[in-house]
Amino acid sequence: QLQLVESGGGLVQPGGSLRLSCAASGFTLDYYAIGWFRQAPGKEREGVSCISSSGGSTKYADSVKGRFTTSRDNAKNTVYLQLSSLKPEDTAVYYCAAELSNPLRPCTVVTAPYDYWGQGTQVTVSS
Repeated sequence: QLQLVESGGGLVQPGGSLRLSCAASGFTLDYYAIGWFRQAPGKEREGVSCISSSGGSTKYADSVKGRFTTSRDNAKNTVYLQLSSLKPEDTAVYYCAAELSNPLRPCTVVTAPYDYWGQGTQVTVSS
C-alpha cells in the first residue's frame, strides 16, 4: 500500500521551532516532487512549500519564506519541513503530498497535481 506519513507536529510557543517529517511507505520518493500544505479550521488548504525530486529546487509561500525550510533525504525515503520563528497564524494541520516528477517544472505549490497525500500532523502555536 502506498502511504505518506507525517510526524513531528505538536504544541509550541510563538518563536519556537519544529521539524516535520514525511516518510514514504510502499514506494520510493526518488521520482516525486514533494509539496507541503496546511489547513487551519474554517480556512482553505494553502500551499506552504515544495521540493523537486532531486532536492535541487524549492519554492515557498510568501507567508513562510525565510522561516520554513524544506529538504529531503532520498536514501531515507523522507522529506522534512523545518519550521522556525513560529507564529500563532501558523497553527494548522500540515500535510505532505507527492507528485510524479515532471521534467517541465521542478515542483508546484498548487494542490491539484499531487497524487498521494499523507494524513496530516497538527501544529499548534500558542503561549
